[in-house]
Amino acid sequence: MSNYSFFAMVNRMKLIDRWALMRNTSKENIAEHSHSVAVIAHALALIGNKKFGKNYNADRAAVLALYHDTTEVITGDMPTPVKYYNDEISTVYKDVEAVAGERLLSMLPDEFREDYTPVFEHSDDDRELWALVKAADKISALIKCVEENRMGNREFDLALKAQEEKIEAIDLPEVKYFREHFLPAYYLTLDEHTK
Repeated sequence: MSNYSFFAMVNRMKLIDRWALMRNTSKENIAEHSHSVAVIAHALALIGNKKFGKNYNADRAAVLALYHDTTEVITGDMPTPVKYYNDEISTVYKDVEAVAGERLLSMLPDEFREDYTPVFEHSDDDRELWALVKAADKISALIKCVEENRMGNREFDLALKAQEEKIEAIDLPEVKYFREHFLPAYYLTLDEHTK
């Protein structure tokens, strides 16, 4: 009987904390973050389909989002200021992520590798869905900043402003719709939600 480590490694996503360079009032790991990104990517796809005549596969968008940071169980979560410091570091990090993806795929039986390859190797077939996942990733980061800011954590003040500007700059109608109709609720307290 063979032993395959893929799912045990995916389970370790809960051990990789995000926002390591910043003081957090509430820790967030990549499993929690990936769930958030999956929910938002799924919503963006549905918004695109229902409001803007797109033909996104919302379920596939959610699956891509669930696995979008899985390589970090091998690489760890490199802080954004380091990861994108310059093109050279960014390119090398992408190469490291690719190697980590190949390593994870090697932990599956051969017959399942082709099913999981698209979550580690972005294919042109999923280009539009990956754009939604990337947007959802930024929205999720904004939500984290809003939550920290609402708890009085000034550490996230600049990050909040930067994330709001990034979301504003995304040129996708589904993101604009989400920003206008759903994001404002994240700035409210529980009591304000239930009035």
